[in-house]
Amino acid sequence: MDRLRRGSKVKMSAPSRNAARTGSTRVRAADSMDLDHLFTWVAERRGVEGFVEPRTAVSDVTLLLVAHDGEWTRRRVPSAKWAHDFCNKQQIPSYDAAVVGVPQRMRDYNRRKKLQGGL
Repeated sequence: MDRLRRGSKVKMSAPSRNAARTGSTRVRAADSMDLDHLFTWVAERRGVEGFVEPRTAVSDVTLLLVAHDGEWTRRRVPSAKWAHDFCNKQQIPSYDAAVVGVPQRMRDYNRRKKLQGGL
């Protein structure tokens, strides 16, 4: 029996340095590319609102940005506080997505894109 056990050990690779630990799952943490994307996205659109999404078992804290027409983007952020501070500095309103959900205009945008074959 020992002979069988010896060969069946599963080797785990070391976690990447850019991963956050959440429960028993490792998820990729926010990096500078995520943050640069958020700054650029806000600068190029109007009527943007931020929705801070809490950490889950498979994802770190994320910031969902939704423009006036429903176009949206989502990126990982360092923390919920960072996300709210980012929105305040960009002079856009921010909400806790777990409390208010996502806006109807985002769902409408997704529906339009799906009908056009874009999603």
